[in-house]
Amino acid sequence: MNRWTRMVRAAVAMIALIGIPANAGAAQADPDQYAPNPGIESTYLQPGPWAVTEKLGFGCCDSTGAKFDVWYPTDLGGAKHPIVLWGDGTKAVPSQYTYLLRHLASWGFVVIGTENQQTGSGTDILGSLNFLKEQATTPASVFYGKLDTAAAGAIGHSQGATGVVNAMLASDGAIKTAVPIEIPKQALCSEAIKCTDTRKLTSGSVFFVNGSADGFISPSTQALPWQLAGLQSNQAYYEATPANVAKAWATLNGPDHNDVQGQPDCAQASNPCTSGVYGYLGYSTAWMMAQLRGDVAAIEAFRTGTGELLAPSANWSNQVSTVMR
Repeated sequence: MNRWTRMVRAAVAMIALIGIPANAGAAQADPDQYAPNPGIESTYLQPGPWAVTEKLGFGCCDSTGAKFDVWYPTDLGGAKHPIVLWGDGTKAVPSQYTYLLRHLASWGFVVIGTENQQTGSGTDILGSLNFLKEQATTPASVFYGKLDTAAAGAIGHSQGATGVVNAMLASDGAIKTAVPIEIPKQALCSEAIKCTDTRKLTSGSVFFVNGSADGFISPSTQALPWQLAGLQSNQAYYEATPANVAKAWATLNGPDHNDVQGQPDCAQASNPCTSGVYGYLGYSTAWMMAQLRGDVAAIEAFRTGTGELLAPSANWSNQVSTVMR
């Protein structure tokens, strides 16, 4: 167990011992809105032990001149922190996903997103990793010596979900894992550069998440096999991902295309949104803990056949996984 993981577990244990909420002052998950699976989802649905600093327009620039926004533990301490790259949906910016990005940072990740509103190619998502690598070696930066640049993952929504897969493909192994949320079917690609093909993945891991009400942009299934019709559903993207790449897929029952923008409910989200971000928090965070920090309990939650995510649940359907360790 490395120092970073020991820090997380010690902080969580202290929270339980003295009976105060994690990340005091942060909003707690509302059980009336979303009742998580007991265990790993419940643990990681709650805010983590770190207070979070948000800096919009932190640095400049990506290939289009857009600035980078960051969310990170206010006290970066002595351990190096893993990195999560964010990919915006079409015409969206990272601040529209603040609740989710703050949540990830509260669990010790340094989160970065470009304000570029067209991230499907993945170029500027990968560019955000290169920006943070430079920051990690710049003495004047808050991130100097504080980043585990070998532990980077990416999460994206809609066009940004396509983007994180493309960024992973182009990263030569630098991006270890991706979580595409509401990945659009290939038929909706406005241009080839904004499409992706999971058949091209050769390493790493990927966790597909979609909402059951998002039947047009990111459907769960498709009528014709993907070998004939292309990748037009989450099932197709999952099945087309090579067997040597650890993969999982699950559908949240109820949410529509923009629920992930919830703050945490739909009041500030773009339409369509049915309930808010709640269901996207727990397992997305657990996946990053599993893949970037080797959290054994989190890995077990996704294990093929026996994992917590795969158990019958009122919240989840279509749960499949090839995760072994």
